[in-house]
Amino acid sequence: MSIFDKQLEKIKNDKGFIAALDQSGGSTPAALKLYGITSEAWKNEQEMYDIVHKMRTRIITSPAFDGQRLLGAILFENTMDRDIEGKPTPTYLWEVKGVAPFLKVDKGMADEKDGVQVMKPIDGLDALLKKAKSKNVFGTKMRSVIKQANAAGIDAVVKQQFEFGKQIIAGGLVPIIEPEVDIKTPNKGQAEELLRASILKELDALKPEQQVMLKLTIPEKNNIYADLIKHKNVLRVVALSGGYTREESNRRLALNNGMTASFSRALAEGLNATQSDQEFNTTLDASIESIYQASIT
Repeated sequence: MSIFDKQLEKIKNDKGFIAALDQSGGSTPAALKLYGITSEAWKNEQEMYDIVHKMRTRIITSPAFDGQRLLGAILFENTMDRDIEGKPTPTYLWEVKGVAPFLKVDKGMADEKDGVQVMKPIDGLDALLKKAKSKNVFGTKMRSVIKQANAAGIDAVVKQQFEFGKQIIAGGLVPIIEPEVDIKTPNKGQAEELLRASILKELDALKPEQQVMLKLTIPEKNNIYADLIKHKNVLRVVALSGGYTREESNRRLALNNGMTASFSRALAEGLNATQSDQEFNTTLDASIESIYQASIT
C-alpha cells in the first residue's frame, strides 16, 4: 500500500482530529503573541519564521502530539520546506508521529464583495502541488470567508473553492475546502443554510473518484451538515474554531455528530514560550484530549 493510500485510510477511518499549524505571514505575529513572544523578538520576516518554526517544532515533537488522537496537521509552505529533527517536516509528521501532512495553498483573500471574500488567484498552484506531492503531503487547505447571508456571494465562494479543488485532485492531493462563515455574521444560521445547499450542489456534480474534505464553522443549528458528512464524495468534515474559546468550540463541536475538529488558535490556547517542557507538554496534552473527546461524538 502506498503512503498516500495509508494516509487515506487513516483520514477516512480513524478517530481523531486535525491540527491547524498553518499561520502564514499575516497571522503569524498574532499566533506568536498568544505564545508569549512579541514583535520585538525579530528584526525581519525570516527571523519571525525561524521563531514560529521553533514553536511548531515544540508542539509537533511533544509526546502529547501523536497519531493516536491526531489524524493530520496543516502546514504553511515555509514549514513544509523546513526540517524537524533532521527530517523534512512532512516526513517527520508521517514517519515519526503517524500524522498525515496537509498544506495551506491559498494566497489570501480578495476584498469583500457581496458579503464574502473569495480567494486571490493562486499563482503557481500546479508547481506547488507537485512539490507537496514529492514530499508525501496528503492534502491541501484553502480558505474563503462569508460575512453575510448573501446567496450570490456564497455561491461565488463555493464555486471558486470547488474549481481549485478539482485542480488539486488532478494534482494527486485531497483538497480541504474551507468556506468559513465568520462567527460575527448577522443571521449566521441563514448563511449556513445557504452554504449547505451550495456545497451540496457542487458535491453532486463531482465524479465518483473526486473526493474532498470540508472545513466549516461550527454551525448554529446542530447537525445541519449531516448530509454533507455522509456524502459519497466527502472523506471527512472538520470544524474550525473561528474565534470561539477552546471550551466553547469543544462544547459546540460535541453537539455535531460526525464533525471533527481542525483547530488552530484553540489548540494552542494556554501554551507559552516560558513554560518548562513538563508544563508545556501537560498543557498541550490536556488541550489535545479535550478536542479529541469533542471530535469523536
